[in-house]
Amino acid sequence: MRKYIKLLMLLLSVGVFAQENETKYSFQIENKNILNVLNEIENKAGVTFYFDEKWLENKNYSGSFTNETIENILDTIFKETNLNFFKLSDTKIILTQNNIIYKELPEGFFGRELDTLNEIKNYTRITSNPVFSNIEASNKNSITRTVRIGKENLTNAKSAYFIKGYARTAEQGQPISNLSIILNGRNSGAVTDDNGYYELEVPVGTNIIKTSSLGIEPTTTRVVVFNDGDLNFNLNESVEFLDEVVVEANAAKNVEEALSGSTELNVEETKNIPLVLGERDVLKVATTLPGISTAGEGAAGFNVRGGSTDQNLILLDNAVMYNPSHFFGIFQALNPFTTKDLKVLKGGIPAQYGGRLSSVFDITSKDANNEKFAGEAAVGPVTSNVALEIPVVKGKSGLLVGGRGTYSGWILRSLKDESLSNSQASFYDAIAKYTHVINDKNTVKAMGYYSDDAFSITSDSVYGYNNRLLSFQWDHQFNEKNTGSLIVANSNYKFNIGYEGNSDSNFDLGFVVDETEAKFKFTYLHSKAHKFDYGLSAKLYNVQPGNLEPNGSNSIVNAKIIPTEKAIETAFYLSDNWEINDKLLIDIGLRYSIFATLGVADVRVYEENMPKNEETLIETVSYKNNEIVDTYGGPEVRLSARYFLGQDLSVKASYNTTYQYIHRLSNTTTISPIDTWKLSDNNLKPQKGRQLGLGFYKNLEGNQYEISLEGYYKESDNFLDFKVGSELLLNETIETETLQGDGQAYGLEFLIRKNSGKLNGWLGYTYSRSFLKLDSDFAEERVNNGEYFPTNYDKPHDFSAVMNYKLTKRYSFSANLSYQTGRPVTYPVARYNFNNSEYVVYSNRNEFRIPDYYRLDLGVNIEGNHKKNKLAHSFWNISVYNVLGRNNPYSVFFVTENGELNAYQSSIFSIPVPTITYNFKF
Repeated sequence: MRKYIKLLMLLLSVGVFAQENETKYSFQIENKNILNVLNEIENKAGVTFYFDEKWLENKNYSGSFTNETIENILDTIFKETNLNFFKLSDTKIILTQNNIIYKELPEGFFGRELDTLNEIKNYTRITSNPVFSNIEASNKNSITRTVRIGKENLTNAKSAYFIKGYARTAEQGQPISNLSIILNGRNSGAVTDDNGYYELEVPVGTNIIKTSSLGIEPTTTRVVVFNDGDLNFNLNESVEFLDEVVVEANAAKNVEEALSGSTELNVEETKNIPLVLGERDVLKVATTLPGISTAGEGAAGFNVRGGSTDQNLILLDNAVMYNPSHFFGIFQALNPFTTKDLKVLKGGIPAQYGGRLSSVFDITSKDANNEKFAGEAAVGPVTSNVALEIPVVKGKSGLLVGGRGTYSGWILRSLKDESLSNSQASFYDAIAKYTHVINDKNTVKAMGYYSDDAFSITSDSVYGYNNRLLSFQWDHQFNEKNTGSLIVANSNYKFNIGYEGNSDSNFDLGFVVDETEAKFKFTYLHSKAHKFDYGLSAKLYNVQPGNLEPNGSNSIVNAKIIPTEKAIETAFYLSDNWEINDKLLIDIGLRYSIFATLGVADVRVYEENMPKNEETLIETVSYKNNEIVDTYGGPEVRLSARYFLGQDLSVKASYNTTYQYIHRLSNTTTISPIDTWKLSDNNLKPQKGRQLGLGFYKNLEGNQYEISLEGYYKESDNFLDFKVGSELLLNETIETETLQGDGQAYGLEFLIRKNSGKLNGWLGYTYSRSFLKLDSDFAEERVNNGEYFPTNYDKPHDFSAVMNYKLTKRYSFSANLSYQTGRPVTYPVARYNFNNSEYVVYSNRNEFRIPDYYRLDLGVNIEGNHKKNKLAHSFWNISVYNVLGRNNPYSVFFVTENGELNAYQSSIFSIPVPTITYNFKF
């Protein structure tokens, strides 16, 4: 510190004066430290500055001045700093940090009441509410730091300003989402978003800000606010981070936000739940929540609120994943050590999402630790996983890499089915993500993902499929109120079948769907009452419906290539999170999407309102490259509202309309590795959906318990189904095999969830129905006489219980109980002979059901000691899947043997499956 004694003497003895004709100066400054700049001004202008040299460390300036006064020069130099100055005389200038030295007190200062004085800038105090009284005294020993934000400006006399920033873990530099940032003494606060960012309006003057989140050590910060500015939090993880099965960082969010039917799961916090073969699987955990189910054990895909498996938009870092499973759905296609969290939206879906009717599974991978090298690995009976976090530029950028492989062939060979005894299966996946924080306003992220499955059910055929995802995201903050993101993503999914028999019919068959999307997303924080999200996107589809090629020189198979389909889907959206008053919050949005099928294409035109077949074909019209064949589109309404009935009790309502322009072609109940996808065209219309929801949300005992009850009703148009015995592979006239009808679903979902304590977990129950109607004037297009009938995945009752009991900090016991109504099937009900041939008469479609499904899993979790300075922290999971050995049927089929029709059922895991998995983290 320099010249402070002189400064105190001058403040006591010298008056304030100004000179009418000030001298002007010229300076040329090129990237100089401001301290050196001030020394140069002192020498040239004959003035003396009074300040603390620490204020000017690492602050440089470049610029030029011609015939400018000292005041104008200093105003410009200090513009991007938190420094102000006060001209005490022509030769003496005092610098201040953040605040201003006033020449005189406000007019009438000594005659005003205390309450009025509290409103004067820089004279704020904590409210006298007894709950928050003496807040400074109570936090005297707990305040971790004091921060000054912004600098005073005489021309801007606001009573409150906006502070913004991010929250990250101190050790790994990971964004902390859903962190509560509370302004003490006032009924306000903020919650960090998925990337750890927040924005908060704070009164001018001294404030106390607290951070709170389960698994994160709380902090208390004294913040002196002079203007808009930044406040970042680097927080320590608490040892209780490992204590819970389920951790909701902002437990009141379920009551407070406008969106209904949304769920967030953190992958790290699901590790105690016992699952098949010891795999940590956040997608499987999601199916234990109300409204989300699968067609059966080992089934790929999800049925959300009565929707089909292709009606879910599954995103990994903004790139669409068409098949999120390995090994027939037994394993997820995600490395659990590189996956951060999963957000499921099944009720109120924000306007930024589109393209699917039922739900959004938004999966986010971790950002790498940019401070130090870290990693995590696991060894199990079927798979091994590893993830490494590598700093590239310390404190700025890091690289996350993960790999996962299996030695799972023994599972197929151990199944009771003799036809599978010689089968084999393998899979692997890999991911890399680079994150670079350029500065406080710019961050870029790039991700690449690849997965591959290969399996052989018979000795002469090899099946394979893979996903390839690429994404790039650039986040930019324009100013205190405006942020935006540029996103570019590419998704590629393909499968192939290679047949090598002992004949001359060997072949290779393949399918590819590829999509590339560019998206601009913006957020505008207009005020406390209005937060606007808006943006636009464009997506290009390329679908290769199938190609067949002979395999080997002796093959007589004729090559066949189905022409490529191409289309473009564009959309723009606008939504407003509108806080009308303290009780009513509305999230209202509008999305407008347009879909255009493009050439090259030969389009078949059929007679209107007639079955599509060769007899009703009128003509075939040819379109050139990129020529528009047909267009669809329209507005999509997204409306959600929350109303507080009490402090921790709210009612929510939502209404959504959606379009889906791409369809999965499959005549199986669940996702099959050889499913193909088809774009809407002049013969296959896009699906349209409408959903209405109403729910009540209640928290108890300081958000320790969550209770929710929500009902919904859905309708859909152009719901896709297929004719009996339809041929879907390599079919150039697929429209002749498809049927489109009306869908209807409704249900009631109940959830009670305990977030903390020795015993924690949740109980979920869903009552739901899902129906389809295929009606037509023509019998070949009519099913069940044109009446509504249950879909293949209609399961009225679905109950799940997920529980964890923490015996000590290192030992816990887990249980997972599931019950579901058996899914519908079509049975043969009679036989008859005609012309010496026997035929079977089947019931109405889906008139019967397979037996109900229930399963109990148990697990023991053993953590290593929690010493901080260890080479690695370990975690053992010992679990038994299907403890009761329940022979749950996956499907029922019928075989004619010796003139008799016999029924059989197939099961995936009909015996208890024990597993030991070892995890370690360093």
